[in-house]
Amino acid sequence: MRQIILDTETTGLNARSGDRIIEIGCVEMVNRQLTGNNFHRYINPERDSEEGALAVHGLTTAFLSDKPRFAEIAAEFREYLRDAEIVIHNAPFDLGFLEAEFALLGLPPFREHVASILDTLPMARELHPGRRNSLDALCDRYEISNAHRTLHGGLLDAALLAEVYLAMTRGQNSLGMELDDAPESDADGAIIELPPLAPVLVRLASAAEQQQHEAMLDSLDKESRGQCVWRKEVEVPAVAAS
Repeated sequence: MRQIILDTETTGLNARSGDRIIEIGCVEMVNRQLTGNNFHRYINPERDSEEGALAVHGLTTAFLSDKPRFAEIAAEFREYLRDAEIVIHNAPFDLGFLEAEFALLGLPPFREHVASILDTLPMARELHPGRRNSLDALCDRYEISNAHRTLHGGLLDAALLAEVYLAMTRGQNSLGMELDDAPESDADGAIIELPPLAPVLVRLASAAEQQQHEAMLDSLDKESRGQCVWRKEVEVPAVAAS
């Protein structure tokens, strides 16, 4: 599976009020392996950054003045993203700006150019409820070094998010680790014997619970005009004799 981990920097917080994208950073992974086929562009937004945003990314108007406009990199950007799963931390923010840039050029919505979009912020909140789940906080939690991150940057943040994503979904804290089938061992090299799994306990519904279930199905059947899928019989295909 091809995944693109994406991050943007912007002139401010609100695309609807005219703020623009000034940097795009993308890191490519194929089958959960870093490929090195990254995409990184600074963009001339044709406006100044707000003071608060400038303090975050440090990209001045003077620095961006000779950079290409979004229209000049749009075709290359779209081709790079095509049919990939896009991984973003706090996706609504970046998507709001990307959709605005695409709309200014009269292009189809951003979502129509990619296979799907995965937001790692809800994932982190589900894994770590009640805790801070910013990118910096997640780097600390998964022991991913971000000491070189004095300012936000699109490509740097995308690379950090790639490691965070792998850590959250597989417990892997480095992009260079490989999975193998070797058994676990302790510090002395002795094989760790895992205890057998406990038996699965099956608890059957009581008569009262079954009645409540049927009542719920009656309600669904009425609302759907007899189309309740839980009451449709599923045909099991016959298995040919060998």
